[in-house]
Amino acid sequence: MKGSDRLRRIASYALVAALAVAAVSCNEAHPNTTLVPHSDLGREIDFLWDRLLLLGTIVFILVEGILVYIVFKYRRRENQPTPPQTHGSTKLEITWTLIPAVILVFIAVPTVRTIFITQAQAAPGSLNIEVTGHQWWWEFKYPEYGVTTANEIYLPAGRTVNFRLRSADVIHSFWTPQLGGKRDVVTNRTNYLWYTPDSSTASNVWNGFCVEYCGASHANMRFRVFTVTQEQFASWVAGQKMPARFGAVAPAAPSAAANSGAQAAVAGAAPAAASFAPTPGSLPAGYIFPREQIPDYAVPHAPIPPGLKFTAGLTGNAGRGKQIFSSSACIGCHSIAGNPMAMGVTGPNLTHVGSRSTIAAGRFPNAAAYLALWIKNAREMKPEILMPTFGLNEYDPVLKAKVTTANGGLTDQQIADIVAYLTSLK
Repeated sequence: MKGSDRLRRIASYALVAALAVAAVSCNEAHPNTTLVPHSDLGREIDFLWDRLLLLGTIVFILVEGILVYIVFKYRRRENQPTPPQTHGSTKLEITWTLIPAVILVFIAVPTVRTIFITQAQAAPGSLNIEVTGHQWWWEFKYPEYGVTTANEIYLPAGRTVNFRLRSADVIHSFWTPQLGGKRDVVTNRTNYLWYTPDSSTASNVWNGFCVEYCGASHANMRFRVFTVTQEQFASWVAGQKMPARFGAVAPAAPSAAANSGAQAAVAGAAPAAASFAPTPGSLPAGYIFPREQIPDYAVPHAPIPPGLKFTAGLTGNAGRGKQIFSSSACIGCHSIAGNPMAMGVTGPNLTHVGSRSTIAAGRFPNAAAYLALWIKNAREMKPEILMPTFGLNEYDPVLKAKVTTANGGLTDQQIADIVAYLTSLK
């Protein structure tokens, strides 16, 4: 009875595990899966995975089947004499050497083929993008167009993209699961990765990640990839090449709702980035992927750190914010085309920051409520980043001291003005 009870208990556990796996597999929401590739490179890798999984399954079934057969056929029986003892078998040893060799050939051929394809140079005419990994954000340059942005990539669907990958500090790793490929981003070395987003992927958003541990905020080093039509991409490039359009929207103030959590903060945020409807022929310069079309899986939901507050009821002034920004420590790290005072290169380029969907490398939505708290105490919002704390009387967790007027502390009103300025940069 003990043996049957044990088998019954094991069977019940196996049934529960099988039901759990079945329930998970029935869920169609897998935004970061690698098993549904949307590029040529992704399909090559997926083909290799499927082939190796098939061959591995066949080998597993054969080996386990033979093992089970031998266990039962030659199991010990009552009144059975000791079987004859043998030493070695040349034929058997040759057989079990040749069989794995043949199996390895079937594995090696598609593997080597895929390596040659994925490691080949990108096709002529590819769109070149220079990717630089920083602790903990991504910089993207389009050298053919003179465009620099951060944490968001726009790609024309159907055109091959060639990424040149470098690191400004430690080892990172660049990966967009559904578009395929993963490459380490190494200091003092340039790695390359290319793929062609399927033509059917226009008007889609994809999550990107750093997948090589790179420090305290490694998990907060994300980016978004927007695949758009050729026409939309040309419009986006034309807009990005322009200086920041300061004053294109009315000044926005951080909402007091930011004090009560992430969802409330979004509700009181700045207006969404402008988008442009297609016209017969061409789009006007400055296309931005409509925020209302960004799926929930690409919208960050990180909570606001407890205890981080912002004064309610403040109204920011963009003109005043530009003056404060231009005379503060911000210009030592950030650059803004059209603002001759902002020429820094340590932090992200902020030329069109108001049109981006996220801040802090994808950790928070790009809304006034979040941006105000980010400027006030970025190191509370994202651990150990380089950006210092600016909020007056805020505790800086890296410096382990409170910020004062003497070391550049800003009041909530001054921060609200800077937020109004930055959110107006479209």
